[in-house]
Amino acid sequence: MQALLDALSAEEDPPTTVSQPPGALDVHLADSLSGLAVEALATALTVADVGAGAGFPGLALAAALPSASVDLIEAASRKCAVIRRLGAAAGLTNFRAVRARAEEWAKDEGAGVYDVVTARAVAPLGVLVEYAAPLLRERGALVAWTGKRDSEAERSAAAAASIVGLECEEIRKVTPFHGARDRHLHVYRKVGPTPARFPRRAGMARKRPLT
Repeated sequence: MQALLDALSAEEDPPTTVSQPPGALDVHLADSLSGLAVEALATALTVADVGAGAGFPGLALAAALPSASVDLIEAASRKCAVIRRLGAAAGLTNFRAVRARAEEWAKDEGAGVYDVVTARAVAPLGVLVEYAAPLLRERGALVAWTGKRDSEAERSAAAAASIVGLECEEIRKVTPFHGARDRHLHVYRKVGPTPARFPRRAGMARKRPLT
């Protein structure tokens, strides 16, 4: 974990405004590891981190779960390059930086193979459930990081989840680290098959939300 923080601090091209300690400890590392309070994630063997950005939570989870294989899915080649550098500097061998859109990867080797999909500061909840569903195996789970709870966003996400075979299992308030403040983890379980029309074409989930 320290090597990961050191590598982020030394990175010349960080795709994040918070790369230096002590801020990075809370904003990236502690926030990422808070997801391990969810049993599905703590016991997962295959994880896909959608919209991985600077590599969190994916790289932190790879460090914390050495028996798991973690794929960090990121469309930007620059960010993928940073993820590879950070992971290598931290000595991690159980991760991959996958340059792809989530929708594209779900049509390829990522279809239905993951125990857990994670997403942190990527898209509205209703969009995330659509991204996650085709990637998840039966009974797999989406763990999504959000800030303050939003009843309308949660209602919309629940409706979208019912369309793609997911249902909300838990909404957990994040404690106790200082940076948590209004943080919540939304857990959706795959309870049924995802219709064959998913994933939709890249970008459609945002342009034309299901609900």
